[in-house]
Amino acid sequence: MALSRKTGKTLHNGGIASPTTRAARLGGALLSMTVSAPDALHTSSLTSLKLLARGKVRDNYAVGEDRILMVASDRLSAFDVIMGEPIPGKGRLLTQMALFWFARLGHIIPNHLTGEAPESVVTPAEVPQVQGRSMLVQRLEPIAIEAVVRGYLAGSGWKEYQASRTVCGVALPGGLTNAARLPRPIYTPAAKAASGHDENITFEKTVAMVGADLAGRIRDTAIALYEAAAAYALTRGLIIADTKFEFGLAKDGTLVLMDEVLTPDSSRYWPVEGYEAALAAGSNPPSYDKQFVRDWLEQAQVNGRPWNKTAPAPHLPQDVIEKTAAKYREAFERLTG
Repeated sequence: MALSRKTGKTLHNGGIASPTTRAARLGGALLSMTVSAPDALHTSSLTSLKLLARGKVRDNYAVGEDRILMVASDRLSAFDVIMGEPIPGKGRLLTQMALFWFARLGHIIPNHLTGEAPESVVTPAEVPQVQGRSMLVQRLEPIAIEAVVRGYLAGSGWKEYQASRTVCGVALPGGLTNAARLPRPIYTPAAKAASGHDENITFEKTVAMVGADLAGRIRDTAIALYEAAAAYALTRGLIIADTKFEFGLAKDGTLVLMDEVLTPDSSRYWPVEGYEAALAAGSNPPSYDKQFVRDWLEQAQVNGRPWNKTAPAPHLPQDVIEKTAAKYREAFERLTG
């Protein structure tokens, strides 16, 4: 199975960015539109721009021919089904965390941010829908490869390892346990699917898709990004077990980091405290992501029967919504200080 923590397809052709300083300037005020819960935005409704696509989390709008406005809603998906209830503040936190990482990793690769304020391309009445939760990016030629990097044995990787001593076909030494740190980070790409789960593929398959030079650059850049991010996160008491990156090409062929980056929706974050105990017990460490919602859904019932993981999803109880929102807030606050 491909790495499941993701915000869904953004379906944009984002573009090249300047590195570090542009990301740092794009924080903005943290406001949002009240929809179905206080301070929550389930679905944006900008009429001044053409809607390109709605993903699992992001709504993308065309800004002329060369830019895209990416609006991170408070939607949450689990088992590829979008929940009916938003998680207040989630979209803003995802955006601010992505901007933090874009700024911190700008020395490794350029990103798709334009450096322009998202509020500048919508009407005054629409500003509350975009402020603090949006990125204005340039268009790129997207590369249909999910660049997944794993530093620890977890999730579907642990299941595969138990059966074959491999993860996505990459051979690993024997004797590893659930949540164990790998000898070195491994690159396990996936092919982006139009719908449903992405498909794990080999590096050789990516070479066939985009050529040896570009495939190698994607792999090496993804590993460099992961190693830099993981090292910093450890200083903040966080372990990044695995993550995925997406890339695109600028008109001049420059490889550019796009979409979101290193958020709890695309990455598996574990707090350092409790990790050793979980490792010793062979259990999953506590995590900063939507696992809390997944666990609740696993035992949820619809009409007296277990939910079959197809739409519509069961209604999320308020305490599940609040605890999930708190997880996202804690991850952001720990990371950024």
